[in-house]
Amino acid sequence: MLKKRVKWRADPGKRARKHVAELETAIAALSDDDLLDLADIFEGAPRTFLAEIAFAEMARRGINL
Repeated sequence: MLKKRVKWRADPGKRARKHVAELETAIAALSDDDLLDLADIFEGAPRTFLAEIAFAEMARRGINL
């Protein structure tokens, strides 16, 4: 049990990078309409990391609000 806990705590940066990659993959998999809905939630609010991913994907696809 202790060994497992130590491994889990060993590299929190690795887990964070994995979660960010999963977020980017999930946002990239959204349809255009769903991506626009997500971006609409963040429109007018201070930019967050999730909003940056959404707006970057919109730019990649060439769509805007």
